[in-house]
Amino acid sequence: MAPHKIVLRFSSTTSDRPIIYHLVKDYDLVVNIVKAKINPHLEGTMVLDLDGERYEEGIEYLRNQGITVHPLNQEVVRNNDRCTSCGACTVHCPAGALFMERPSMEVKFNGDKCVVCLHCLKVCPLRAMEVRI
Repeated sequence: MAPHKIVLRFSSTTSDRPIIYHLVKDYDLVVNIVKAKINPHLEGTMVLDLDGERYEEGIEYLRNQGITVHPLNQEVVRNNDRCTSCGACTVHCPAGALFMERPSMEVKFNGDKCVVCLHCLKVCPLRAMEVRI
């Protein structure tokens, strides 16, 4: 079974708690933090892959801690007819989902690595990257 991609939103009162530690230790979940921006005493966001037999219990724990949990249900796709492999997007992709394949110098997109940060949509001059909801 593939891991669940979720987005966690932390409030200023929950951002300094060892939440991920408890998901691993208490619920035996496998956690892969894909992207995180969390500062103590400020709001924060985390995108992660979460998997394990006690997944639902872990999600309930997060909600009981005051953390908002959303499934990552947006998807970025590439319109191959528009893409000219200029490479402008590859520099801005924090997850490495967009990369230049060598020696062909063709831009490739691995949707499984995408964290839906939407940077590629902003920088693509031909609007070849699109969001599917």
